[in-house]
Amino acid sequence: MIKLNAKIRTEARKKVNKLRELGKIPAVVYGHKVKNVLLNVDYKEFKKVLEQAGESSLIELNVEGEKEKRPVLVHELQKDYVSNKFTHVDFFQASLKEEVEVKVPLVFEGVSLAVKDLGGTLVKNIDELEVKALPQNLPHEIKVAIDGLNTFEDRILAKDIKLPEGVKLKIKPDEIIASVAHVENVEAELAEEIKEEVENVEKVEKEKKEIDVVEDEKPAEEKKPEKK
Repeated sequence: MIKLNAKIRTEARKKVNKLRELGKIPAVVYGHKVKNVLLNVDYKEFKKVLEQAGESSLIELNVEGEKEKRPVLVHELQKDYVSNKFTHVDFFQASLKEEVEVKVPLVFEGVSLAVKDLGGTLVKNIDELEVKALPQNLPHEIKVAIDGLNTFEDRILAKDIKLPEGVKLKIKPDEIIASVAHVENVEAELAEEIKEEVENVEKVEKEKKEIDVVEDEKPAEEKKPEKK
């Protein structure tokens, strides 16, 4: 299990920016029958751990001053997209006796003859697979071999993916994971999607203008004469 060190955080919310300036990330750990605890973790150390564990592998959280290690999953990440840095992390403390549902990244590997020889484009319907397992059995990633995609009719279904022992599929077995399409079809679909988005925007703008016109054309309310 990948290890990560953490310290109890006592700073008020207004002072978390100071922690970030010192190379720390404010964090919190919570879970079923687990009291919320505010923490901070070293930014560089956390980044390395995240690269190894992702959001689907169990992490051994070593909180300073606590004897027991906490088995956790990265549950939620907040990021500043201007600086491209993480600003907060939520850890979910899992029970090693209870299964959890997570989305595991898919890694497509191999060579598809439909792509190589027929000039097709690999179409990935999903990039993450929803699975259920005990926390200690969760994989960091799931590999998908595309070698079987030899024609434009071939498909890789969810049930075709080889899952690690103890890991169960949580989506429909016949759901299409990947296929190969003609380049022309992919371009046509993309153009159609763009066209639909433009039409939707134009429709909204037209409806707004019509509402504005109706509002302008409404007669002024007649004032009733005051009773003497």
